[in-house]
Amino acid sequence: MASDAMASGPANAQELVRWSEALAGIARTGLGFSDNLYERERFEEVLKVAADMRVAAGLEQEAQVLVEEWLRSVGSGVPGYVTPKVAVGAVVGNDQGQILLIQRADSGVWLYPTGWADVGYSASEVAAKEVFEETGIEVEPVRLLAVLDGLRLGFTSVPLYSLVFHCRAVGGALERHPLETRDVGWFSEDELPKPLAGADRWRQAAFAAIRGEPVEVIFDRPRKPPWREAGGPDGVEQGAAL
Repeated sequence: MASDAMASGPANAQELVRWSEALAGIARTGLGFSDNLYERERFEEVLKVAADMRVAAGLEQEAQVLVEEWLRSVGSGVPGYVTPKVAVGAVVGNDQGQILLIQRADSGVWLYPTGWADVGYSASEVAAKEVFEETGIEVEPVRLLAVLDGLRLGFTSVPLYSLVFHCRAVGGALERHPLETRDVGWFSEDELPKPLAGADRWRQAAFAAIRGEPVEVIFDRPRKPPWREAGGPDGVEQGAAL
């Protein structure tokens, strides 16, 4: 792993985070499935290496604090198998061809409604629920637009898959969530607000879907080999936006 990275130059922060999370996931899963003391000690050492990598990437101050946090999250057996979290987003259009956007309360950045998947709901139900909670607009999910790996795209330091649905507005009235959003609104393609997260990468596909044009589902193309190569012609540049 390290030799391939060095062959193409020093690893950047995004690569360090990806490697760190992969190692931490392997180690925590191993701890969840092993009672052997020797193996558990080795897995804990792997966690320490993974934490050092996060510190080197500039995302953590103290490696030991992160190790302790990871250890507290270790489960037993299948519940302890570490997998990416799931986020669900919604590209919502109206009859005027406008897109529904929210201004996030935490960052002030504009984006389509999105949130963590909740247990007990299907992915499309989460999309509809998030839109209504954040904007007051009732929607009907139409189709899946994208399935993306957040770590691979570099827009998160948390391992997650993002499912993005195209939805059609069917009712309700604009009403922002008092805690999660600063503002909400409908915007045409030539009058998008700023700052807008990744607009140059998702705008084309989003508005094409809203206009009813055929849009292929965007997903992260397999790398060759999938682990060691951090991009290239078979990478995800085309879908890095959604």
